[in-house]
Amino acid sequence: MTEVVENIPGLDPYKIRKDFPILTRKINDNNLVYLDNAATTQKPFQVIDSIVNYYQNCNSNVHRGIHTLSYESTVQYEQAHNKVAELIGAANWREIIFTRNATESLNLIAYSWGLSNLEEGDEVLISIMEHHSNIVPWQMIAKVKNIKICFIDVNDEGFLDLDDLDKKLNEKTRVVSLIHASNVLGVVNPLHEISRKVKEYGALFIVDAAQSIPHMEIDVNKLGCDFLVASAHKMLGPTGIGILYGKSELLEQMEPFLYGGDMISTVSKQSSTWNEIPWKFEAGTPNIADAIAFIPAIDYLQNIGFNYITKHEEGLLKYAIDLLSQFNWIKLYTPRYGERVGVLSFNLQGVHPHDVAGILDEHGIAIRSGHHCAQPLMKRLDIDYALRASFYIYNTHKEIDQMVEALKHAHSLFNP
Repeated sequence: MTEVVENIPGLDPYKIRKDFPILTRKINDNNLVYLDNAATTQKPFQVIDSIVNYYQNCNSNVHRGIHTLSYESTVQYEQAHNKVAELIGAANWREIIFTRNATESLNLIAYSWGLSNLEEGDEVLISIMEHHSNIVPWQMIAKVKNIKICFIDVNDEGFLDLDDLDKKLNEKTRVVSLIHASNVLGVVNPLHEISRKVKEYGALFIVDAAQSIPHMEIDVNKLGCDFLVASAHKMLGPTGIGILYGKSELLEQMEPFLYGGDMISTVSKQSSTWNEIPWKFEAGTPNIADAIAFIPAIDYLQNIGFNYITKHEEGLLKYAIDLLSQFNWIKLYTPRYGERVGVLSFNLQGVHPHDVAGILDEHGIAIRSGHHCAQPLMKRLDIDYALRASFYIYNTHKEIDQMVEALKHAHSLFNP
């Protein structure tokens, strides 16, 4: 193996690992090697302690009482909105809506904006590399509104085909909704350039940042997007908290997605009026504890610095690609060059990915196998499933070495 330097300025994975209790687990008598971060990241003590502290010391509903506990919960819950707004450069914390996940955020946009604004003959432009959560909601809207869904292709290297974008972007395009970083290929799409083209046609621009926001600095103004979605659990935060950023003028015009408590201003027997944003879109009792625990998750990443996170992942990805490229029985799908996040998809020739993942689990190594909620992309790549190793701040080169040794073992079992 090539000698590598694990530590870069600002990021020491071995020091970071001490904050993550789950990384001390043993799986099948082996130390856990967790390489499924694109699905969800592990949680540091700071996030876990925040959840415990909330339930032990200030558990109460928000916006529904003047007593001390309700006041404390409300203040912290609103601080969580403000923390996300600052993270992504939103103009105001009221432009941040908490949902359950990025999937719900995309559904909210499709239903609350799409049903009211799209008309028969309009076109929604997405890419072939989209996660199902950015495909299926538009399919449902298409059935109701008789609109057309168009797909931008990828080229043979796995990058978004910008020539195909130019061909399909036209006067009928009302929405362009794109993933920022592919959860399969790892490629980062050039959204700054794409945004300028989208605005020339006056289309709505939506960014799915679920796979990019954990790894790099995000600024909605530089991206030029009207909406942005993400999930807390992919960036050290708890599950059950999704982010929806929307420009205030759009959110003000949109109808609510869910109806009931807290999203109203007045209710009479026959009609109701809506609360101000963001509460108009946060019906019922929200996920208060996990929203509050999202604050230390963001703090943790900011204290490291996203520039160091990006450099660390680039080093891990390059190291893994260089190692796996040595074997002619491994097919890599992640490009060897270009801007990418720490996602590496591949297959062992002639071996089902589920079988390989099962063998790696016997070694304590957690990677993902399947279609990764991206079946149109799988079809484009002419495969049904793939293996995916995805890296984050607590992963090391040593863990990649362990994965490679386990893959060699899996290959030997099927090729005696």
